[in-house]
Amino acid sequence: MLSKEKRMVFVRRYWYCDSVSDIAKMYHFGESKVKMMLSRTRKELRDYLEKEGVEL
Repeated sequence: MLSKEKRMVFVRRYWYCDSVSDIAKMYHFGESKVKMMLSRTRKELRDYLEKEGVEL
């Protein structure tokens, strides 16, 4: 399960299509932190889907 912080960043990026810089400003993070959070979240999602049998 993702933390609230990770969920908010992921949804802002991939549902609302906000830019990394806009997300960083919105949540008072550095852009590098946002990029790393998104990268790790995508990896976790990919690993979970593969574990569940989804071919990517």
